[in-house]
Amino acid sequence: MTTIFTKNELGDIAKKILEKVSFLASSRADVVTLSGDLGAGKTTLSQSVAKELGVTENVISPTFVIMKSYEIKNKNYKWKNLVHIDAYRLTKSEELLKLGWEKILSDQNNLILIEWSELVPECIPDGGVCRINLKHVDEERREIEVK
Repeated sequence: MTTIFTKNELGDIAKKILEKVSFLASSRADVVTLSGDLGAGKTTLSQSVAKELGVTENVISPTFVIMKSYEIKNKNYKWKNLVHIDAYRLTKSEELLKLGWEKILSDQNNLILIEWSELVPECIPDGGVCRINLKHVDEERREIEVK
């Protein structure tokens, strides 16, 4: 699915992504990878997903802390925790492993959003992953490709 959208349409985009991810058959956490250039909208999309999930905390890019967990309050979804990871500052997959990646990934109650996942490819499971790529179209619009 490839769509061009504006910031005002992000709520609907987030719902569609969550619907797709909720059907991933997995015995572990569900994973959504977010790729795209700086400023393409990865964090903004993450904020919209968090809002749809009922996260009440302010969701910001975890660039400096790498990872942040939030309680999911919308009980219409199967997950209990949203784990938001920004791998931009990681130089190798081992750094993510040291943060407890395997334990986080093994928990079915987790939905993981990982920005810059292409920097830690060895940590991303082969199957059961929703892969999202974002691109600038112009100042107001972005293109999203969901696989």
